Amino acid sequence: MPEVGYLGAAYLWVKATHIIFVIFWMAGMFMLPRYFAYHSECEVGSDEDAKWIEREQRLIRIIINPAMIITWILGLMLVFNIGFDAGMWLHIKLLLVFILSGFHGSLSKYRKEFARGERKREGKFYRKINEVPAIFIIAIVLLAVPKAF
Repeated sequence: MPEVGYLGAAYLWVKATHIIFVIFWMAGMFMLPRYFAYHSECEVGSDEDAKWIEREQRLIRIIINPAMIITWILGLMLVFNIGFDAGMWLHIKLLLVFILSGFHGSLSKYRKEFARGERKREGKFYRKINEVPAIFIIAIVLLAVPKAF
């Protein structure tokens, strides 16, 4: 089946690259809430606060955003290669990835709050949401690999 569709022999290379960038994206999505948990414990306007703001901004700009964009581009290439009628698993997976992208947007919003000196949530909140990407990645992998439905 990999050779079917417009990607032809490149299908497996696109799929492998997609998985690599998913890993990069998820690594950043696991790191950022942990950064926020630590950041929430420092004093606004301190040197430590400035360092956290810079770390968070770099993590999003250099790793998380590019990885998400490349993940989506390669993922859509794979979808168009196999077709949207590949099964219900694909529709559910796309929905979960869309929701995970929204979570990414929420993390970006939290980063901007920290950069403005706002502390709307305690570290405990960020430690809890740190688990969200894990739940989604488990469900997405279980949908994409066995393609149960």
